[in-house]
Amino acid sequence: MPVFVPDPSAASPSDWAACRATIRAGSKSFFAASMLLPPKVRVSAYGLYAFCRLSDDAVDAAGGNRGASLARLERRLTAALAGRPADHPADRALAEVLARHTIPEALPRALLEGFAWDLEGRRYDTLSDLAAYAARVAGTVGAMMTLVMGVRDADALARACDLGVAMQLTNIARDVGEDARAGRLYLPRNWLDAAGIDPGAFLADPRLSPGLQRVVADLLTAAAELYARAEPGIAALPLGCRPAIRAAGTIYAEIGRAVEVNGLDSVTRRARVSGAHKARLLARAVLPASRAPGLSAPPLPETAFLVEAVLHHPVLASRRLPPWWNVSGQVVRVLDLIEVLEERDAFRRSAPS
Repeated sequence: MPVFVPDPSAASPSDWAACRATIRAGSKSFFAASMLLPPKVRVSAYGLYAFCRLSDDAVDAAGGNRGASLARLERRLTAALAGRPADHPADRALAEVLARHTIPEALPRALLEGFAWDLEGRRYDTLSDLAAYAARVAGTVGAMMTLVMGVRDADALARACDLGVAMQLTNIARDVGEDARAGRLYLPRNWLDAAGIDPGAFLADPRLSPGLQRVVADLLTAAAELYARAEPGIAALPLGCRPAIRAAGTIYAEIGRAVEVNGLDSVTRRARVSGAHKARLLARAVLPASRAPGLSAPPLPETAFLVEAVLHHPVLASRRLPPWWNVSGQVVRVLDLIEVLEERDAFRRSAPS
């Protein structure tokens, strides 16, 4: 009787578990929203996030050896695309996700290009320039997630990219002080000029000012417009995937509102959304929503290349694994059940007898 030998480059149950641990530790907001995804989609989302997190961390830790760090990431991506991933859970998971969902190379390459812009310390003169950066580091993720959910429609992809860019603009508005103290400044230079803020002086001594508050407010307005543009795209997704994506957008939009509640002070304060409030937003995301108009709006000029990359990428028939070997969804279900049982046991042990 022939013996089946698993491909050592294939992602294992322990690899998917490691990816899940990465998103749980790295982003409470994304982890919370991901729990609303169908199990098979959730597993692939973990794989995508793990590689994005690994790449982001590698860039942050590059220090003076930035070129070498990026080159290593490029080589790892090339290997994953070729089906020969590096010996790391995130690489094996990424290789499987890229192949399983026929994700064009241009999308993860654009993501690394955005990280390269970070390493260069690139500044952005206009909101359009900033949107081009956001398209790479976040719009790419929105597009890849849309493919993971089995949707390749141009309009749905455009709206997913809108959502990714909106989230990135929210991140930037929230992290102005933190970024400045790390030597990074993403706010559009022409907005800073209009507010009377010298970029060099601000980086040397980040301080809140009325001018900076106006810039942060304008950035949140731009993000709000993109959240509204993205909303019609949710109805174009599979029914089971809609609550998670709605939850992710809602939670991030709420971060923007928390910045406003903080008096638009992103220098000395960090906006947060409490766990209880996130739970309420997650519960609300499960409720059916009315279909919003605007699905067919053209993509942003800065994200159009991502949509085109998908439309021009041939979709080949996927090689299906035997049902008994495709255990990713079951693994996540078991992990979730174990987590619930462990928490229940811990509660019982701590309860007075």
